[in-house]
Amino acid sequence: MLIIAELAQAHDGSLGILHSYIDALATTGVDAIKFQTHIAEAESSIYKPFRTKFSFVDNSRYDYWKRMSFTLEQWKEIKKHCEDVGLEFLSSPFSQVAVDLLEEIDVQQYKIGSGEVNNFLILEKISKTGKPIILSSGMSSYKELDEAVHFINQFGNQLSILQCTTSYPTPYDRLGLNVISELIQKYPNNKIGLSDHTGEIYAGIAATALGAKILEFHVVWDKRMFGPDATSSLDFGQINQLVEGVRAIESSLNNPIDKNNIETFTGIKSIFEKSLAINKALKKGHKIKFEDLEAKKPAGYGIAASEFQKIIGKTLIKNMAQWSFLNYNDLNER
Repeated sequence: MLIIAELAQAHDGSLGILHSYIDALATTGVDAIKFQTHIAEAESSIYKPFRTKFSFVDNSRYDYWKRMSFTLEQWKEIKKHCEDVGLEFLSSPFSQVAVDLLEEIDVQQYKIGSGEVNNFLILEKISKTGKPIILSSGMSSYKELDEAVHFINQFGNQLSILQCTTSYPTPYDRLGLNVISELIQKYPNNKIGLSDHTGEIYAGIAATALGAKILEFHVVWDKRMFGPDATSSLDFGQINQLVEGVRAIESSLNNPIDKNNIETFTGIKSIFEKSLAINKALKKGHKIKFEDLEAKKPAGYGIAASEFQKIIGKTLIKNMAQWSFLNYNDLNER
């Protein structure tokens, strides 16, 4: 399981805050940090309005992306810091120029956001790098996704596909966990995962149990912080819980149990399973009835409880005290 913590814009344009996130995430057990590489001039314009006006300091979406951007040298330092603490650096580019920047810092694989599935211009740009691609399917139909997957496959890149609902936060009735199983069947040669925006840990654990191999979620210090993704992010307490849960489920799935092989239970079966006994004092010659029987621990001291039907109607060859274990040599064959 590749666990990706998406920082996105949680840094609010501050390098200091960004680097402190890297150090903190290195202690949680995640595998990678994903950023978003925005170059305002290349992907937006001053005429682009806010989808939702959330910023008190930016007059347009263009201004916001401008404030969220970093220089090439700063990106190099960000990537180096990730690697220094043992985390893979990932980023989603939103323009051709952003891809060039990420190539300049030698990103090892690309994440493509949901809004870019139909942007074949950037799909070709990224595919031509030859590097692995993680494609988020959020706003696409299967027809659109099929077309994007077919397009990328022409270049031979290693491709992973994530179920994603582009809703922040995502309500559970729109999460689409069923799509994970559908994607596994539809694209058997690709790793399938979940990009989660619920702001809780449950979807990630469920996705793991369903066979997801990649899990991505947003992170934030505190859900009350400023930012468009804060309420759909996990805080650090949740991240620790999620990672622990995912690794536990992953270990279980990677170690299947053969229900036909019960050798490991031989000792404990003798303790928990039961032998037949009689529940009252009975005289020699008594014909055993169902009402005479009890099953008592441990196994092996009397006839197995599973065989009680074989002795109904047989007669005792001796007197027996209440709660005595019952064996075949206590009974007539008739």
